[in-house]
Amino acid sequence: MTAPAADRAPAPDRAPAPVRVARFRSARRVPAALTALAVLGAAGLFLYDLAAVRAHRPGMQWRRELARQLERQTPADPAVLVGAGVLVAVGALLLFLALAPGLRKILPMRPPGPDAGIRAGLGRKAAAQVLRDRAMEVSGVQSVRVRVRRSHAVVRAASHFRELDDVRADLEEVLAVGIAELGLAHPPRARVRVTRAPVGKR
Repeated sequence: MTAPAADRAPAPDRAPAPVRVARFRSARRVPAALTALAVLGAAGLFLYDLAAVRAHRPGMQWRRELARQLERQTPADPAVLVGAGVLVAVGALLLFLALAPGLRKILPMRPPGPDAGIRAGLGRKAAAQVLRDRAMEVSGVQSVRVRVRRSHAVVRAASHFRELDDVRADLEEVLAVGIAELGLAHPPRARVRVTRAPVGKR
C-alpha cells in the first residue's frame, strides 16, 4: 500500500500562468501539392482550349456545353442557388482548414526563456500517460483513464477502498503537481471524477 499523495508531493500554491506561445502548424505538403496539381491541370486545360479557339478550331465539347447552360440558367434558378451554396460551403471549409494550425495532438511547451530561440512540444498521449502514472500512485486508486485536451484534462478514476472524497482530493493535488511538471505553455485544468470500482474487480 502506498502512502497518501499529499504526504509525498505537496501541491504548488498556484498553477503556472499561461504564456503566449504559437501553436505548431502543419506543413500540409501533400494537400498543397494536390491543390497545385489540380490548379495546374485546370489552367492547362483552359489554356489549351483558348489556344484551339484562337487557331480557329472548335473548342472542347464540355466548354461549349457549359456556355450553353450558362446562357439558359439565371442566378435566380434553384439549381444555381444550390450550386452556389455548396461552393460557398466548400470554400469556407477549405479556408478554415488552410488557416487552422493543425497538429492538434501536439501541445506547445513553455520556453526556457524569452530569448531561448527554441520550441518544444508534448504529445497529448504522452501527457496523458504521465498524468495516469502519477494518478495510479494515489492510495485507493485501482484504475485511471486520462484524456488531455487543450484546455482541460479529463481524469476518470475507480477506487476500491478509502472514501471517494479523500481519493479525489489526493488526485487533484497529485494532478496539479503533474500538470505543472509537464511544462506546458497553457496548462490544462484537471477535471477529476472518482467512482467506486465494481465489487467483482476489487
